[in-house]
Amino acid sequence: MTTHPKTSFFSNLTTQILIAMIIGVILGIFVHSNYSADAAKEFSGYIKMLATVFIRLVQMIISPLVFTTLVVGIAKLGDIKAVGRIGGKALGWFFTASFISLLIGMFWVNLLQPGTGLNLTDVDMASASEVTEKTSNFSAQNFIEHIIPKSIVEAMATNEILQIVIFSIFFGLAAASIGDHAKPVVNALDKTSHIVLKMVNYVMKFAPVGVFGAIAGVFAVRDFTELLLTYAKFFGSFLVGISSLWMILLLVGYLLLGKTMSVLLKRIVSPLIIAFGTTSSEAVFPKLTEELERFGVKDKIVSFMLPLGYSFNLDGSMMYMTFASIFIAQAYGIDLSLGTQMTMLLVLMLTSKGIAGVPRASLVVVAATCGMFKIPIEGIALILPIDHFCDMFRSATNVLGNALATSVVGKWEKDDA
Repeated sequence: MTTHPKTSFFSNLTTQILIAMIIGVILGIFVHSNYSADAAKEFSGYIKMLATVFIRLVQMIISPLVFTTLVVGIAKLGDIKAVGRIGGKALGWFFTASFISLLIGMFWVNLLQPGTGLNLTDVDMASASEVTEKTSNFSAQNFIEHIIPKSIVEAMATNEILQIVIFSIFFGLAAASIGDHAKPVVNALDKTSHIVLKMVNYVMKFAPVGVFGAIAGVFAVRDFTELLLTYAKFFGSFLVGISSLWMILLLVGYLLLGKTMSVLLKRIVSPLIIAFGTTSSEAVFPKLTEELERFGVKDKIVSFMLPLGYSFNLDGSMMYMTFASIFIAQAYGIDLSLGTQMTMLLVLMLTSKGIAGVPRASLVVVAATCGMFKIPIEGIALILPIDHFCDMFRSATNVLGNALATSVVGKWEKDDA
């Protein structure tokens, strides 16, 4: 395993982010308690710009990073058989993890029944309409169109990771088939990827400021104590579900990776906290790429697995989708048979793939699924107030799931070599 001298910076960054989160919470609560709702909302808008700047800086890097690393990775793999072998292992892991995550959400929402007897007032239907409007375009045709790019330039401009992955796979395979003639291009892309990874270090120095802005902005306009009391049963049940998913992921990690699992967790502490604070697993994509390579996973595996994982392996989001869908049914007094719930699970398994770039993707999928099963999609309004706090845990779980999947497939490939 390669050693790197920047471990101290990693630890320091983690400390800075934790301090930024604490200060953000304190400032947000202070503003919420001492200023009018309009003033707090205005403050939140301004302070959230810090988070927006950080996330946009990261988004600026994602397209060139995915393209360059994936093409180089596939070119280094050398043939279609190797790509197919790793791809098969990846998809096998992704669909198994997704199925287990969906089952966990279904199990806990049925056991704890957080939606039964619910009586929530002041439901914001206007906010719900923003989500439900997006479900009108949710169809098999649009799903295919979302996966297959019509233009790589457009895909890169809109940061459609899955579309970039599709193009990069074709480009990489073509480069590998040409052989030595493609070496100058592959070498140039390899050097470009190292430059982009160097940019990651610069961008990550702004991470504590971004996390501070995101946290302060939320707590300035949300009365967390009041929300928690109102949604105690829903949020508590959700935390039980997400905690059990973490336990399973960690258990599988220790079984398959052994003692090195502890090393992996130390490596990804910083990405986990950034994802938690900004509610964006996308925000840590470049940093996670760097840390997994430092952990010892071959760059060609990381560059192949991680972009796929961000589209197909969102474990936290998957758990939330069954949980939220059945919760809404419970809130409306709609009894769903086990067979119906299993059908819903399979529908979610398919419809959730490939829409990682859609804003509030989990809610859009939940709304669309509710519509398919004759559950009022306006029920999204019931979970919107607490969704941001659930999203913190979902995003961090997605990062853990992808780090684990990449590391395990990397180990399998090393063992098979």
